[in-house]
Amino acid sequence: MTGRAVTGRAMTGKRKALALALLLPAGGAAGAQTCQDTRFEGTAYTVCDVRAGADLRLWLTAPDGRPVGSFERLRSMTGAQGRDLVFAMNAGMYHADRSPVGLHVEAGETLAPAVTSAGGGNFGLLPNGIFCIRPDGFAVVETKTFLAAPPACTYATQSGPMLVIGGELHPRFLTESESLNIRNGVGVTADGQTARFAISAGPVNFHTFGRFFRDVLETPDALYLDGSISRIYAPELGRNDGGGPLGPIVGLLAPAPE
Repeated sequence: MTGRAVTGRAMTGKRKALALALLLPAGGAAGAQTCQDTRFEGTAYTVCDVRAGADLRLWLTAPDGRPVGSFERLRSMTGAQGRDLVFAMNAGMYHADRSPVGLHVEAGETLAPAVTSAGGGNFGLLPNGIFCIRPDGFAVVETKTFLAAPPACTYATQSGPMLVIGGELHPRFLTESESLNIRNGVGVTADGQTARFAISAGPVNFHTFGRFFRDVLETPDALYLDGSISRIYAPELGRNDGGGPLGPIVGLLAPAPE
């Protein structure tokens, strides 16, 4: 990366209000849809909000023992259980065999351990972090802080780098970085009651992506999930991004029929 390291300033009230207004559905009532499109500094983004208590899950392996790997296969799995898939997104970095690079928890069971060491690539750009799903809310926590007092996560995924940490951008982000990619991530509101997933429609650098989470989505803690492989399934918006096989997938299930 090249450029000059700058913390970045919050958006002006006018620009921020405009960006937030674009996230609202036509009727003006927030929450009418799970996913919305918006723009920030000339780039389009899709944002999907999930409230605490909703059936948000992580998937890695299908019942046949093979990786789920795609939105189509996940839809088939959940449909066979009588559940509609509301939205889904790739949920963390993975090895060639599609196993998670870091911590992966499903239904309270740890399927892959956390990694704390620095290393190459974005995952090793410390601090990285963990997204935790609990019955009563959500959290994005820096990895070493998480491991010092592990919360009881029903589902969890580790990725990196952290985008926003306690309201501050990752210290190694550069305003003028030429490392540009389509990117996706997740942030959590200050009250822990809303998880906000976002994917850019065009290439952005980490500094811009982090500011989008901090200044527009108002998430004081946010985590990068991945880059060039980033994809989303959002049928409300006609999105079903194709591509190569995926590793961990996060998705929201509609309530079970009565």
